[in-house]
Amino acid sequence: MTLITRYDPFREFVTLQDRMSRLFRDPRGPEGQDESLTTTAFAPPVDVYEDEHNITLKIEVPGIDEKDIDVRIENNTLTVHGERKFEKEEKEENYRRVERQYGSFTRTFALPSTVDHENVQADYDKGVLKVKLAKKAEAKPKQIKVNVGSEKTLESKEPKSVTKAA
Repeated sequence: MTLITRYDPFREFVTLQDRMSRLFRDPRGPEGQDESLTTTAFAPPVDVYEDEHNITLKIEVPGIDEKDIDVRIENNTLTVHGERKFEKEEKEENYRRVERQYGSFTRTFALPSTVDHENVQADYDKGVLKVKLAKKAEAKPKQIKVNVGSEKTLESKEPKSVTKAA
């Protein structure tokens, strides 16, 4: 039995793109899972929240001293740089597996023009770096009250009364 399929000239490109994505996404490479234990850099996960007054970033950086974290804003770009150092103990131990990632990281975020660069706050507590970026006053939403049937418009629409002669 012969199957008839529609010719797709881009099918090979999609397959190639999938293979390239897997290559860059999967750091194990051809050696296998157990050979991927050495990692030179990492990117801590980030949650970004926004409300009408602030943009807040929560960055997970457990095991990093606050002195090893650098937060700065330049040209509407927030850059968070840090380093998790390998803790070497005095006694020699035979490590069978090292899964925690060590090394330096840099995360950059393009900021909207609505962020007030002078009103930025960074707090570090329990391994979470919280960066709070306040929005400029003109960027905050402003509610406009809608008037329904104001008295001036009603008075101008009423016909003028005729004065009574007594």
